[in-house]
Amino acid sequence: MIISDAWLPQINGVVRTLSTVAEELRGMGHIVDVVGPDRFRTLPLPTYPDIRISLFARRRLGRIIEDFAPDALHLATEGPLGIAARNWACKRGCAFTTAFHTRFPEYVHARIGIPPAWIYGWMRRFHASGQGMMVATQSLRDELAGRGFMHLRHWSRGVDLSQFLPELRSEPDPEFDDLPRPLFLYVGRVAVEKNIRAFLDLDLPGSKAVVGAGPLLAELMRDYPRVRFTGARQGQALARAYAHADVFVFPSLTDTFGLVILEALACGTPVAAYPVTGPRDVLADQAALVGVADVDLRRACLAALEGDRAACRVHAERFSWRACAETFLSHLVPLGGH
Repeated sequence: MIISDAWLPQINGVVRTLSTVAEELRGMGHIVDVVGPDRFRTLPLPTYPDIRISLFARRRLGRIIEDFAPDALHLATEGPLGIAARNWACKRGCAFTTAFHTRFPEYVHARIGIPPAWIYGWMRRFHASGQGMMVATQSLRDELAGRGFMHLRHWSRGVDLSQFLPELRSEPDPEFDDLPRPLFLYVGRVAVEKNIRAFLDLDLPGSKAVVGAGPLLAELMRDYPRVRFTGARQGQALARAYAHADVFVFPSLTDTFGLVILEALACGTPVAAYPVTGPRDVLADQAALVGVADVDLRRACLAALEGDRAACRVHAERFSWRACAETFLSHLVPLGGH
């Protein structure tokens, strides 16, 4: 059983990871249940109404866990459901694993100014109750170890190579076909923590486009009338957006991995990013061919124009959702702790 405060109909990296891994595990013959806010009364998250958080979940969540009687319990998030599940497990002496998907300390600081160190202290205690905390990259693992987190287990990510295809570049797309080239693209949540203005403020040739939705969308549309905003896309329309871009720009300084980087690479599109956790791990030893990570994002964008689109696809093929699911499974612990 996986407990997550981030779940459908939300669209983000956490939801995509958990839903895809759950399907992979079912395909391997396992029985998987994901418990999200959709099963409880919710209210909109302050400053981010698209995300809803669960209310009064403790008793009902306990009954759901007991009725399902899982062999292993995984807490994906540190929100109300994750806290309720942790308290249920600790009270009964049950073992569980956790994951570090999101830099909540930095996100909360960006919105309301609470010092990140305070929240990291609370998160360290939350995860210490479990038997292992899964992290997506080696650089994040090193950072969290330095902050006192323990029992860290590496758990990379994957990409759907059958959905995200380079050949979609040759298909027409009315949103992009009329834009001057080169086309620089951002895909993801349109929120303050994604640092999108750092991209939109750049002096770049050609055009810029933003694919995604979020609380900052109306403000950015007002402030950057020359940027093409498409709203959220899914499925082939999303893949086609990646493929049509000449460079995928990832301006975030606070992500833990960046699934969108893999999706862009799978479509043959080189990446420009800052040299931070996520981009530097995903690009790794192939950065010269598939993307550029530079403290000067404009310089990275211009250099990424020289990327090798065929090499981008080959690099993305190193990341498999089946391998991701198998690693996840190997890190789980029996509920009894034995």
